[in-house]
Amino acid sequence: MQLARNLGTIDRIARLLAGSALVVLAITGMIGVWGWIGTIFMATAFMNFCPIYRVLGLKTCNEC
Repeated sequence: MQLARNLGTIDRIARLLAGSALVVLAITGMIGVWGWIGTIFMATAFMNFCPIYRVLGLKTCNEC
């Protein structure tokens, strides 16, 4: 099963930055273990696909 692209460039960059920040804060102990949820943001940015967007019928990319 191939995942249809549904993330635009700005959305991907925002997810990557926010996810990275959450993971770094979790590693340094500044926030609790919930900061590891940032790995989900990073994974969706790398896969260029968000399953929640698919359920809601959303797309942030112009060319897909």
